Amino acid sequence: MGKDVIVMIGAGGIGQAIARRQGFGKAILLADANEETLARAASELGAGSYDVTSQRVDVTSRASVQALAEAAAAMGPVMQVINTAGLSPNMASIEKILDVDLYGSAVVFEEFGKVIASGGAGLIVSSMAGHMMRQLPEEDEKQLAYAPADELLALPCLRTEAIPNTLVAYMVAKRANILRVQAEAMNWGARGARVNAISPGIIVTPLAAHELNSGIGDIYRAMVEASPSKRMAPPEEVAIAASFLLGPDAGFITGSDLLIDGGVIAAMRAGKLPTPG
Repeated sequence: MGKDVIVMIGAGGIGQAIARRQGFGKAILLADANEETLARAASELGAGSYDVTSQRVDVTSRASVQALAEAAAAMGPVMQVINTAGLSPNMASIEKILDVDLYGSAVVFEEFGKVIASGGAGLIVSSMAGHMMRQLPEEDEKQLAYAPADELLALPCLRTEAIPNTLVAYMVAKRANILRVQAEAMNWGARGARVNAISPGIIVTPLAAHELNSGIGDIYRAMVEASPSKRMAPPEEVAIAASFLLGPDAGFITGSDLLIDGGVIAAMRAGKLPTPG
């Protein structure tokens, strides 16, 4: 039997921070769609004496995710699966955001739910954006939670007239992540495993820098200023929260979402910030 396996999907700042915190003494299977990012992150982890294997993955391709799950299972017991893959509203089209952030996330849940070991745990790194919008109609929420992944993008609530821009696409996708975790907790639970979500706010990563330097950068700065904490956070703070949800101290927590945003959503609910849409 090999070492316990940790699968890290997404080799960006948050993914690397979680991998460093969770992966020492384990076998890390690191995956990303960007081969350059993947190679750089794997090299840095390897230089730090981590046992790391890398494999390119496209979360919008079920075959690609299946291949990753099969590779993980061949390495040893799959004890932790963390998915940080995603696109922000300023990075891609409506269609691509829904494809990666919503459909891709659902495929990862489904495929790794087939190989996760008993006692294992899964985590999707979602976003505070999933908390920005009010609850969707009950039937829409039910479909986003329970529809098979391959039927998601055809749902009426995701038609063009319902998703007018990339920000709404992003918020709906992240709302769906939270709903999906609740549904998948039942499937993963049948294997003796747990699955949760974490919803970070503005984290100091290259992705955040891209957003801060874009046309919507002032919106981000206003969020920081209005929040009780009045700051952004480093990826390591997300990794600490992730470590709790993935570890034994969270053994009674599954199907949940942890909001870690410095109080941005609290400021929004208090009327200190406009609700986007």
